[in-house]
Amino acid sequence: MSTQKETRLPPISVPGRQSCKYQRDSGSSQGKTRLTAEERGAAKRTASITRVNWTSSYLSTWPAHIASQLVQSGRTHGAGGKIRNHGCGDEFGGQVAKPKFLQQLEGYLRRELQAIDPQAPQVQERKLQAYREVFDCFIEDFKTYKPLLSAIKNEYEVTLAYLRDQVRELQPLRARLVMVSEECERRIMGLREEERSEIRALKQERLRLQKVMENMKEKHCAMRAEVSSLQDELAAQYLMYREERDARKLLITNLSSTSCGGEEQEADEEQQSELESKDPVQVELCLRVCREDLTRAQVELNRLHAEYGDVVPRRDWESLEHTHHESLIKIETLQADYEQMRHEYDTLLELHRQMTSDRDGLQNELDRFRKSSTPRPLWNKCAEAVGGAERWAELSHNQSSQRRLEILLEQLVGNTSEPKEFFTGLGGGAEVPVYLRYEGNLKNLHLQKADVHRVIREAWKEKVTEDEKSDKSSDLGEFLHRHLERQHREQAGDWAYSLMESFHQHSNDDVINLFYLILTGKVDESVYHGQTHLLSNLLKVLIKTDTSGSGSLTLQEFREALRMAFPLKTDLDVEEMLSVAQQEQDSSSIGTINYQKLLMEDSDGKHRDFLTLVRRQSEREKQQYVSQLKSQLGGREELTVADLRSAFRSIDPSLDSTTLDWNLTMAFQCTPEQLEKQTAPVETEQLLQRLLVANVTRAGVQTPQD
Repeated sequence: MSTQKETRLPPISVPGRQSCKYQRDSGSSQGKTRLTAEERGAAKRTASITRVNWTSSYLSTWPAHIASQLVQSGRTHGAGGKIRNHGCGDEFGGQVAKPKFLQQLEGYLRRELQAIDPQAPQVQERKLQAYREVFDCFIEDFKTYKPLLSAIKNEYEVTLAYLRDQVRELQPLRARLVMVSEECERRIMGLREEERSEIRALKQERLRLQKVMENMKEKHCAMRAEVSSLQDELAAQYLMYREERDARKLLITNLSSTSCGGEEQEADEEQQSELESKDPVQVELCLRVCREDLTRAQVELNRLHAEYGDVVPRRDWESLEHTHHESLIKIETLQADYEQMRHEYDTLLELHRQMTSDRDGLQNELDRFRKSSTPRPLWNKCAEAVGGAERWAELSHNQSSQRRLEILLEQLVGNTSEPKEFFTGLGGGAEVPVYLRYEGNLKNLHLQKADVHRVIREAWKEKVTEDEKSDKSSDLGEFLHRHLERQHREQAGDWAYSLMESFHQHSNDDVINLFYLILTGKVDESVYHGQTHLLSNLLKVLIKTDTSGSGSLTLQEFREALRMAFPLKTDLDVEEMLSVAQQEQDSSSIGTINYQKLLMEDSDGKHRDFLTLVRRQSEREKQQYVSQLKSQLGGREELTVADLRSAFRSIDPSLDSTTLDWNLTMAFQCTPEQLEKQTAPVETEQLLQRLLVANVTRAGVQTPQD
């Protein structure tokens, strides 16, 4: 790379700082300003900023010295008879002028600016580069102020770079803004076009309605003219009929007069002559008097109508008075009954408080006795280890405690026998459930209880999602077969038979037992969905009651939440749930209920006693509901759809039509469309058994039975 020729000047001598060089070489590393890629064209121009040669060792203060006086006392005579000034240059003694360094900087800047093409791209960047080079030269010369000036320059450079980035980021937003503005303009124009079309349609409708009004007015005028014409014709007809009536009366009078004797004829003739002899003026006066009497009578009649128009007749007043008297008697009777019932209620309330106090005392005494005495075995808990409450009741019926212990040990020893390592497939026959249609030896996976719970949760979750998509409920056995095939492929048979073995081993678990009963068709799938909805609604009510969001409620708040979630439960059931919930709480949380722990599962997937109690109470309420329905049927052996519908309406009037139809479809095992066509009677026991294995619940408060 070639080096440009430099123009060197003597250094500037400034008191208190060293001499510095000003040189700008495109090939050297000293005094060089590095250019950006866009400014390389300007950098190719060779420009040398030379030093300024002052004859004095002090910097000029131009233009601040213009207004000052020249110091004459500072002049001395040199060797050649010349006058020297101390403290300023020779130019200060004559005409005031700019320093040469400033003139060279301005000249360089002027040449750089003139060399820039105004039409070229990024002309402002090129101008800024020229000013930047001049400022760099200025900073290089002043060593003392160089750090401060460099910091100022760097801050400006950082600010400019930041602003360039901001402009670069805002340019796409500007384009987006333009597009949005155009889109808004198009929408506004579209709305205006729609409004114009609506306005045109409204104007056309207005013109049509105006025409209709004009036609109606014309018809009205024509009808008025027709009515006027008919009135004239009616008046003429009336006049004709009246004249005919007068003629008939006159004819009858003449005939009567001719048939009477001569005396009557003479009297009539005298009367007729007397009438003819009356003065017409007298007749007119009589007519006027009659008209005045008629006017006075009309005025009196109007006055009476105005004064007595709102007066009730005596007959109506007596009837209303009698009704009012009867109403007062009824109110007094009801008030007396109310006071009596209120007194009885207060008495019962006080009695209830006393009984509650006695019950609490007896309960405390019982708890004290339980703590101090030897506890009796709770044989009912053994039902979980022998296959359920029914089997335990059958084994322990009328047995002593010693015999019950022996039976329990025998059952436990039988359950702990060595499990099979392989299962034999049942084959692919039609009588075999679809999820067990496998052949050969199938390996026993020895599934843990937690694994069984996990499979059940995944199966229910996937089945609910699939049923929502298809808008119909599929068979659980077929779905379980597809689910195991998707999850385990070749080992699907091993999992199916291992699950069935686990179902038998853990039949005392409510969740596992319910899944097995639904899988085998002994219980309808609606029971699972009903329990899920029941627990979900309970959780929502508890969260809504917990306004603080701490996850805990006081005893009163928890009791009110239970009443809100289960409005049909009795006070005894609510107190039972509250007692079980308190037993499951830690000793540190006295007086509060942590409802989140009540709804959690343990490591084996087993629910807590609280949720088990909720499910069992729900099952007990369903059995009571069906028992009341059976009592309402009155021992009938067969029922039709109308009979069962009437029985449901009798024991549960609050039941809506949709739920009632669903109950009927579960009882008669048909679709809602086939329900109306079901006319054949079905055995009552069969219908009640179907209702017991379905999610049948009461809708309203139980009505008392006669």
